[in-house]
Amino acid sequence: MTAQNTEPGDRPLWQLHEQLQSRTFTDLTHAFFPGMPHFSAFPDEVRHQRFDVDPDGFAVHRYELVGQWGTHCDPPSHFVDGARPIDEIPVQQMILPLVVLDISDRVRDDPDAVPTLADVAAWEDRNGVMPAGSFVALRTDWHQRWPDNEAMANHDDGGVSHIPGWSREVVVDLVERVGVTAIGHETTDTDPGSSTSAGDYGLELFLLQHDKWQIELMANLDQVPEVGALIVASWGKPKGGSGFPARVFAIH
Repeated sequence: MTAQNTEPGDRPLWQLHEQLQSRTFTDLTHAFFPGMPHFSAFPDEVRHQRFDVDPDGFAVHRYELVGQWGTHCDPPSHFVDGARPIDEIPVQQMILPLVVLDISDRVRDDPDAVPTLADVAAWEDRNGVMPAGSFVALRTDWHQRWPDNEAMANHDDGGVSHIPGWSREVVVDLVERVGVTAIGHETTDTDPGSSTSAGDYGLELFLLQHDKWQIELMANLDQVPEVGALIVASWGKPKGGSGFPARVFAIH
């Protein structure tokens, strides 16, 4: 077989890769481990060292954990019987325009803060209409509390969790007007702590019922611009899976 000489223009994706090396890559993922913050109804991770380099010549861990562990993806089937499981989310949806909706200033003063349609309008006044098919991430800077379980849950004396979350008006707007592919947030749940403490997960249900997916427990959104970045999200492919730990990063 004779090798063919090709011009650089014949390899546009390789050229794109070279161009990306001058960009910033920001990891939006927490490393997971036993004992880390997680949804209270879930068991803790258990990790076994099945083989070790000394004396076996190679290292292998066995992991026992729920799918919704650490920074993870929730597919529609997480809440909706018969909906898309995680292995049916196409790889084309794993690279998306990233919109960062920042309410971190309000959260500093009020941990129960949620985004409003005025926040969305202000973002669009600055940057233009949010792109259809995008990934919208809610920046609250809650990730800075990781991995302190008590700080992440932020319970009051009555056991109510005071953590930020999405609002119904904004989630409905993102799904019905913007047409997002997915959303993400830094907390353990879509709904704010005041709702989840009462057993109300209605916003997550609404999102997943509309065949969207989400990433929970994101990190480092304070290091990403509110417009212009790409998000790359990937995960393992358990057949029929209801969720799985994810590796997520931004290019900006």
